[in-house]
Amino acid sequence: MTVYFVAQIRIHDPAEYQKYLDACDDVFARFNGTYLAVDASPTVLEGSWPDSRTVIIGFPSEAELLAWYRSPEYQDILEHRLAGAHCDTVVVHGPGADR
Repeated sequence: MTVYFVAQIRIHDPAEYQKYLDACDDVFARFNGTYLAVDASPTVLEGSWPDSRTVIIGFPSEAELLAWYRSPEYQDILEHRLAGAHCDTVVVHGPGADR
């Protein structure tokens, strides 16, 4: 069952956030994820959306998503994303999830 990593990101230090961007694709390529959407200004249909960037990444399983997120390589660059932006991230389970 597909699992999704969804991030809402409000960048407040572009230079620090760029350090994350410069390294994230190399780390991401080692795992089985697929970028599904990266949008710097999503269209709001309802409510509010205070963040400037939305990212959706799909993984074949939660185990693979967590292997990427918890990997030492990703944790090393994550500090730049967190220092350069306010981020809200969630794991969303696809259809058929036993939840």
